[in-house]
Amino acid sequence: MTSLVGYLYGHGLIHPPQWLPTNVHYETMMGSVAYGVSTDLSDTDIYGFCIPPKDWVFPHLRGEIVGFGNQKKRFEQWQEQHIHADDNRSYDLSIYSIVQYFQLCMGANPNMIDSLYTPLNCVTHATSIGHMVRENRNMFLSKKIYHTARGYAFSQMAGMDRAAPKAGRRELVERLGFDTKAAYHTIRLMDEAEQALSTGTIDLQRAKEVLKAVRQGLWSKEQVKEYFFRQEKYLEELYQSTDILPYAPDEDAIKGLLLACLEEHYGSLSQVVHVPGKEYAALEKIIELATRALGHNGE
Repeated sequence: MTSLVGYLYGHGLIHPPQWLPTNVHYETMMGSVAYGVSTDLSDTDIYGFCIPPKDWVFPHLRGEIVGFGNQKKRFEQWQEQHIHADDNRSYDLSIYSIVQYFQLCMGANPNMIDSLYTPLNCVTHATSIGHMVRENRNMFLSKKIYHTARGYAFSQMAGMDRAAPKAGRRELVERLGFDTKAAYHTIRLMDEAEQALSTGTIDLQRAKEVLKAVRQGLWSKEQVKEYFFRQEKYLEELYQSTDILPYAPDEDAIKGLLLACLEEHYGSLSQVVHVPGKEYAALEKIIELATRALGHNGE
């Protein structure tokens, strides 16, 4: 299945690095469609990840020594905005290196975490590697989401009073006295944090009816703020009491997933990366076999 990036590139509408369009492993629609508050696809945000050429991920393959000389900047992400396709849609594209993507997910970046929990009908492209990452998405969740989601939500709440950039939203601000898009994101982020801490997973559309009401201006600005501060207090208690999520993700397990993805893409990594512990496991096996043999001979 061709990715959206591949399709747009094939029609000369975007200009990513030449290697990127054939190495995208995951793409998904984000924004109001993913959160279930809109069916308007005219402006569509697309997030995803790709796997760069091997020597971009493992620069020692091209002779680089960390900290020495002029080093080639590693690929982290590629973005293009306002891409108008022949389906009458406008796309904003953000494709990350799988390494950067994993790093941001481990740090509980709400946008990156959300991109793994979009409904399946929002996923525009996924290879076996993309499916592997989605199937293991709960691995990235930790109590860090309490801090990051609350911080993003506070920023959105503070932004309710700022003039919105688009004409339609400016009119809404003038009529209601605040930006309802910032308001619904405030509610959404705090709800997602509660879900993660209390269930260990996230349903982006669990609160969609509430989010629709907030976006339509059926909540007042004061109600949004009251919800935020009430939820903030509850989340602080939940953060202290829950044992569903660890305080930080299991970095070794996530590294194992990353290496599995890279090996699926590149082939064997045995000549590229050292996996600590393998030699000790082999030694322990040799000792075990030798002990058994000595015990048998002793009988």
